[in-house]
Amino acid sequence: MEKRLFRHSHPVLFGFFILGGIFLMFWGGVTFFLARLGNPEHADLFSDKAGVGVLEVRGVIVASEDLTEQLADFRRDDTVKAVVIRIDSPGGAVGASQELFEEIKRTDEVKPVVASMASVAASGGYYAALGARRILANPGTLTGSIGVILKFANLQELFDKIGYKSEVVKSGILKDIGSADRPMTEPERIFLQALIDNVHGQFVRAVMERRNLPEGKVRSLADGRIFSGEQAMENGLIDQMGNFTDAVTLAASLANLDTDDPPIIYPEEDDFSLLQLLTKRKAAGTLLNLIQNHYPVLSYQWTMNR
Repeated sequence: MEKRLFRHSHPVLFGFFILGGIFLMFWGGVTFFLARLGNPEHADLFSDKAGVGVLEVRGVIVASEDLTEQLADFRRDDTVKAVVIRIDSPGGAVGASQELFEEIKRTDEVKPVVASMASVAASGGYYAALGARRILANPGTLTGSIGVILKFANLQELFDKIGYKSEVVKSGILKDIGSADRPMTEPERIFLQALIDNVHGQFVRAVMERRNLPEGKVRSLADGRIFSGEQAMENGLIDQMGNFTDAVTLAASLANLDTDDPPIIYPEEDDFSLLQLLTKRKAAGTLLNLIQNHYPVLSYQWTMNR
């Protein structure tokens, strides 16, 4: 007997599949366009008019992959003539902050990049801003915090109360450095301080090179303290006072664009994405922030609970 096609054997079910597929395509397309048409910020995505790309760096910097990918897209996009990095971050992991700094600097070699500091652009947030050609801040922006921090939990008293003990077999005296069930030893503290000093020196050198400041001046500022935007400007850590609009205007000027309300181009990933909805990509980013708090990470981060 000939095999019957599925659509012949189950016409009703096949029809539901077809209707479901059409509905998903229609719903995705309508939502996609409404998200853009309803937001004037994205009106320029429908044209090839040259403008200023804007990339937002918000919250703790845990990973840099998405941000560096978006910067690479801006470099390849011929309609993006300049870039504004809008930073509202207390910093974060050393490696991620350094990767973001390098990618911003690489982008600035192709087209001008301006850093715009919002409420906070401290430690790793400031480090990232150093990659830009010009840095703007508000008078009351909190920035600076040039320093490194590494935190460990000491739960020995708690473990003693509940009767918890751990047995460790290790290949070297520093292999279980930072264990939560005992105090840190002096050799461990000396080793970690040397590590911190090395990574701190990397931050100092970046400030020296990008801000054209002498080492003595930078080290006098690099004790972890925060600065207001005005204080940062007085010390040569930023270029000028200005808000986000000023940063966009400056970026347009550096790219020889019309500075009278230049088009703003946001990464497509910031808009509605069916894939993002299905994979909960933003939720995953929040999960990474939570995971970071459960293991020690070298951080360029301003934190209130030191």
